[in-house]
Amino acid sequence: MAEELDEDTLAFAHRMFDLARGGQTAELATQIDAGLPVNMTNDKGDTLLILAAYHDHPETVGALLARGADVARTNDRGQTALAAAAFRRSVESVTALLAAGADPDHGSPSAAETAAFFDLPEMLALLGGDTPDTR
Repeated sequence: MAEELDEDTLAFAHRMFDLARGGQTAELATQIDAGLPVNMTNDKGDTLLILAAYHDHPETVGALLARGADVARTNDRGQTALAAAAFRRSVESVTALLAAGADPDHGSPSAAETAAFFDLPEMLALLGGDTPDTR
């Protein structure tokens, strides 16, 4: 049975997710360097990396990657940070995520499928193909 978190701990966790959403890189990096788990997830399975990518904060994405954030993690809907970055048309975040080993065909929908669905040819090209892999 999972242990319940107290109000202060929950408030702290919410603040950390807000830092990722808001692109407050320095404060978030300080917390991770002090022991905050870089792959912490919220109640929807979103990681700090997914939130930073979705809210188009490439500097925060880079800081999280430098601290070992897992590029393959998916949220509860199967979405990855790479798919979020592609959706937001963030060339800098997509490039950083790919360099860190993110797979354009991982997730559901994958980054490649997301780019194809939303007709983002520049993202498809950056992801390495003209069409998503539909294996």
